[in-house]
Amino acid sequence: MAEIDALFKMLLDAEGSDLHLSAGRRPMIRESGEMQTLDLPIIEDADMEHFITEIMPERNLKEFSETNDTDFAYELPGQARLRANVFRDRIGMGAVFRIIPAEILSADQLNLPEGIRNFCYLSKGLVVVTGPTGSGKSTTLAAMIDLINATRPDHIITIEDPIEFVHKEKMCLINQREIKRHTSSFSTALRAALRQDPDVVMVGEMRDLETIEIAIETAETGHLVFGTLHTNTAISTVDRIIDAFPANRQNQIRTMLANSLKGVVAQTLCKRKPKGRVAALEVLLVDRAISSMIRDGKLHQVASAMQVGKNKGMVMLNESLTNLVINGTVDAAEAYLKAVDKDDMATRFEKANIKVPTNGDGTAT
Repeated sequence: MAEIDALFKMLLDAEGSDLHLSAGRRPMIRESGEMQTLDLPIIEDADMEHFITEIMPERNLKEFSETNDTDFAYELPGQARLRANVFRDRIGMGAVFRIIPAEILSADQLNLPEGIRNFCYLSKGLVVVTGPTGSGKSTTLAAMIDLINATRPDHIITIEDPIEFVHKEKMCLINQREIKRHTSSFSTALRAALRQDPDVVMVGEMRDLETIEIAIETAETGHLVFGTLHTNTAISTVDRIIDAFPANRQNQIRTMLANSLKGVVAQTLCKRKPKGRVAALEVLLVDRAISSMIRDGKLHQVASAMQVGKNKGMVMLNESLTNLVINGTVDAAEAYLKAVDKDDMATRFEKANIKVPTNGDGTAT
């Protein structure tokens, strides 16, 4: 048992999501979205180095010595996996460990809406799960892959950095590949996946133009592709994908995206009352009308189309946030804080007879 395991146990006991360690500071955890300092001694740099290097794989030790940054996964058998990022700052070594539950939460446990579940029954196309760092994208994706695994006899390939949720085979054959351990990059692994007879490919992060392009091409060639991006809304996700390409290629990419994109799930984590966190979900389903808007560069019309498409399962982020307030899951101030379009949020609150949170001077928070 590594010495650092005692800190991981404290994190699990507190039902926290992240453990933060920095040389010259006390350990901290994030619980229900808020940082809390543990009542433990300050960690000196030498102790920090011992804690981390004791559990760091050989490949990552070499990478850290060369770049002062590295990512890896660490497992507490039977309890949880942790995604680790180790870095160096002006004081010394630091690390952040995020809990990845040993058991994958199902679509039912996450209460995923029907629109999201329907993506799991597609035979081809691109589905993007998006949101800020730490918004629960990996948890949602894992539940979607698990639903496919439980209902279809397919071949699934996941490409991750590092591998987070470990999927047990149910109806599917699942190959999970880790960047720098099993393959050199997302784009390399994605290109190789086309020769590995997949039905479903999950790309942990579409972080560069080449990966985005191959993901779109893979979806166009008759595969179901799931990917992630760090954007706040469904519409900004489509914008981000198109803007990743040079201006002289954007018309071509709009056409390709209009044909291959099947949906976007944009999510934001909110503090749940009284404890824990819950995701507000925006769902864009690309129907014929929205496909035409993408092809013609008329993304400003998509929001109106999403409002009209409620009966198809489309949900706007502010609508999801408002519903969480109405059913008592999230405080109004928290929902208003997480809203991107705060004017629209204030209007929704007014219609629902919810008081808009204000500062002491009467202005909205």
